[in-house]
Amino acid sequence: MEKELLNDFKQSIREMNAIRKGKMKPARVWRWDLGVKGIRDKMGVSQSRFAALIGVSVDTVQNWEQGRSVPRKAACALLMVLKHNPDAVIKAVEAEQELVMGGID
Repeated sequence: MEKELLNDFKQSIREMNAIRKGKMKPARVWRWDLGVKGIRDKMGVSQSRFAALIGVSVDTVQNWEQGRSVPRKAACALLMVLKHNPDAVIKAVEAEQELVMGGID
């Protein structure tokens, strides 16, 4: 197992060097440009409100908006729903909050 892992690592280094030298094309990388800032702006909410709505930190929202990191698959799915039907997410979050708060008296 360790030898196989080491061989994979060596092969990755060889491929990286070949790509840098122009002898090999890099693999295709798919990125969804979701336009996180555009989604948030369209909703008219602050970064902190947006972060709270989708359950991530403000730093995460800032990193997405500034291209320092990209959302993972689950976050991408949620962002796509927000982009096309923000009311659905807002209603779901409000319903969840009512369930949680309903048990407190």
